[in-house]
Amino acid sequence: MKETLKIALIQSDLVWENPKQNLENFSKKIDAISEAVDLIVLPEMFTTGFTMNAKDVAEPMNGETVSWMQSMASKFNTAIVGSFVVLEENNYHNRLLFVESSGAIQYYDKRHTFTLVGENKIYTAGVEKRIVNYKGWKICPLICYDLRFPVWSRNTEDYDVLLYVANWPKPRISAWDALLKARAIENMSYCIGVNRVGVDGVNCEYSGHSAAYDVLGNIMTSITPSKEETQITILEKRHVEAYRNKLKFLDDKDLFTLK
Repeated sequence: MKETLKIALIQSDLVWENPKQNLENFSKKIDAISEAVDLIVLPEMFTTGFTMNAKDVAEPMNGETVSWMQSMASKFNTAIVGSFVVLEENNYHNRLLFVESSGAIQYYDKRHTFTLVGENKIYTAGVEKRIVNYKGWKICPLICYDLRFPVWSRNTEDYDVLLYVANWPKPRISAWDALLKARAIENMSYCIGVNRVGVDGVNCEYSGHSAAYDVLGNIMTSITPSKEETQITILEKRHVEAYRNKLKFLDDKDLFTLK
């Protein structure tokens, strides 16, 4: 088990519906990271932007993006996480992949599809929460709109890190800030959110506000809003253990199950 976890948050603009160009851009950004890290976090739909044109950009699980993620993870001896559009058994998924340096893949399909723009009509919603065990850390990866639903992220698995990848629009960015902090506090876990910047193909603007919070809701990062930037933050296992042992808030949670 690693006592610390070094994570690179990549806040980036995305080229609209252009997987090839986005992969080239992220290759350069990852290559520019000057120190070894345990995990690299990319935004939601990092190859296309948040598109409803799934049929034009979807890939199979043995496609170029998965191969790229495996290649980059192996090359830099790290894990990479981000979501993209997957076609599987005639269904489209907004699927987050957690790819380790060995090439091993775990994935999570977005549970809460964004009905405001009709994501629910295009993409098949996920039904299973995923806890990734990585270097002795339990990580719960979720996607964008999932952030608004605390029951889904509720820490019943004793996870250490809650991780969101997103395309969260600028007009509602205050909610993003508040909810990331709240999810950290209520779950007594680190909470990390990586959001994109720029303007997409349907003229929606994004201002980033990518951030990491500790278990008390203190912000750990200082990423510049509305600009492309990569920042590294270090998580400490003893921080989680010390405050959970001292405060024991999770022991007092209500008992109920989600069906």
